Amino acid sequence: MGGGAKSILVVDIVFNIGILFVFKYLDFSILVANRFFNTDIQMKNIVLPIGISFFTFQALSYVVDVYRGNVNVQKNPLFLALYISFFPQLIAGPIVRYSCIERQIVDRRCTLEGFAVGAKRFLLGFSKKVILSNNLSVVVLEIFNKDVSTTNPLVLWIGSICYSLQIFYDFSGYSDMAIGLGKIFGFDFEENFNYPYISKSVTEFWRRWHISLGQWFRDYVYMPLGGSKVSISRHLLNMFIVWLLTGIWHGASYTFIAWGLGYFILLVIEKYIVKPDKRKNLLTRVVWQIFTLLSVNFGWVIFNSNSIRHGIHYCQAMMGRYVVSATIDGNVIRYFREYGVFIIAGILFSTPIMKLVKGKIKNKKVIWFEAVIVPVAYGIIFLWAVSFLILGVHNPFIYFDF
Repeated sequence: MGGGAKSILVVDIVFNIGILFVFKYLDFSILVANRFFNTDIQMKNIVLPIGISFFTFQALSYVVDVYRGNVNVQKNPLFLALYISFFPQLIAGPIVRYSCIERQIVDRRCTLEGFAVGAKRFLLGFSKKVILSNNLSVVVLEIFNKDVSTTNPLVLWIGSICYSLQIFYDFSGYSDMAIGLGKIFGFDFEENFNYPYISKSVTEFWRRWHISLGQWFRDYVYMPLGGSKVSISRHLLNMFIVWLLTGIWHGASYTFIAWGLGYFILLVIEKYIVKPDKRKNLLTRVVWQIFTLLSVNFGWVIFNSNSIRHGIHYCQAMMGRYVVSATIDGNVIRYFREYGVFIIAGILFSTPIMKLVKGKIKNKKVIWFEAVIVPVAYGIIFLWAVSFLILGVHNPFIYFDF
């Protein structure tokens, strides 16, 4: 394309990023400027539109793909508006590429079978969110507000594990609901999660966690910068930029930046020092898998803390810096007595064990299982989830803020 098209692309990117900056990062930038340059600029306190990062990235991907010639220009403004503002995934993703639904916008079929599949997927996501994520959030809120210097390390570990599960079921549950609703309306969205907590490496974790975001940064930032087919120093710079932006994308806070750069450090170590994919030693691969899971867990502590200082102190307290005695006391027993079923279920369903069980049952051709047991189970779970909403259980949506 000519220079005119490139100029339009640049203007559109600046416009979209500018809107995102004003609403999401302006106050943070003012805060940083006041702190480091001793200025006294007044904060604007602009209300953040929910899901702004998601629909901004969708708009950007459309413009870039049109410029690259990967998709055709959508000349019907209503169809384009449908893509940008389609309500099932508008608020909290997944980030849907225009190329994925270009044909579906003008030519799709709504069938009874698709409605049934979509409804089941929606109920699954709704139940994950309300039954697991919401109940685990109560534990997280209580433990993360404790004085870590006087709290039993086992309690802090419970808090960190519960948050790792909470954010997974919060976001994957919403993604399931969005995919299910899309299916009901005849749209097929790509998967956004694939059992990330069974990952054997940090690289694999990010291929399984928030897949649409990882692919977006890969295709629109990492690869245009040169990807990995460059010098080592340039590759490190490319990775640094991607993970800095990944942290910033999640929010205007030092904790998100630290969280993103933490993954940059981990991936540099993994790709240039450990190289687990090339290790033939089983023990080394197992150790690195455990290390990956622990690193992700500690990363979520920083992610969920109100400051980097608090996050670091929390991590240190988990390792026994302040209270060395990690005993099963009354608090530990209470959390397991009141929330143990949600913790155990959360850990169990974060693995593909139920998928394997279902596959084995199907292989045995147990007809009554699909015809009777599954619908009844979905109905019971749905009613159980609704009961929590009626009772007014704590109901935060983490990714609404992003």
